[in-house]
Amino acid sequence: RFTKLGMSDVLVNVWMLQNERGTSCSWQKSPVRFELIGPGQPFLTMGQYEDRKDYAKGSLDGHLDNPTALLFGWLDAAKAADPQDYNAMTLSTRGLDGNPEARIVLLREVEEASLSLVFYTNYASAKGEELLAHPHAAVTFFWRDIERQLRVRGSVARLSSEESDRYFASRPRASQIGAWTSNQSATILNREALEVRRKAMEAQFPNEVSRPPHWGGYRLRTESIEFWQGRPGRLHDRILFNRQEEGWASVRLQP
Repeated sequence: RFTKLGMSDVLVNVWMLQNERGTSCSWQKSPVRFELIGPGQPFLTMGQYEDRKDYAKGSLDGHLDNPTALLFGWLDAAKAADPQDYNAMTLSTRGLDGNPEARIVLLREVEEASLSLVFYTNYASAKGEELLAHPHAAVTFFWRDIERQLRVRGSVARLSSEESDRYFASRPRASQIGAWTSNQSATILNREALEVRRKAMEAQFPNEVSRPPHWGGYRLRTESIEFWQGRPGRLHDRILFNRQEEGWASVRLQP
């Protein structure tokens, strides 16, 4: 049976396992939950996020030697399954303090010849400073409805001013004004101060909005790309492609 030693709200911080004679056998500190499901009948659950599911919607079989074709096929399938968020990806960088950082950005283009992923942001933001100091990054996609995950690593470089100008001109006006309004990642007193600055930018640009010099695009040139397909029993399919001097080398990874 279990004897409670400490509790904070629902989570039990410390439990002591006792044998039938009441002698302490072992203890551990962990965020477990203790429930009584009957008179004197203890039941231990190992966390509050233990929802279970199995994966059975696809497989990665056969001879796979073309990551470019596979990537475009997966993006098309993801778009069909979730037209709103299929291009959302987690961008991971190395922080200036050496710790990992991550946030969601949107994929805007895939350059087929170099298999590069293109995204846009504020160059003066935290991620912009991190990419300037360490121009390498990783991105991760997770497409729940088709039970697929995609991981990409590579070097990162800014797009040319002309390329960023073309994309910026295609953005909605509100987004263009937003790029001028926000000193991304800097602190601000409150929401009202941000709205004041937005109105000032609206007045400054009554017609066409030019691209801010601190805003533009990046391309992540793929050096490795892993395709992950959920499978039953957690025995997932994982195919990893690594860029070589000529072409790609692929291996299958254990789940």
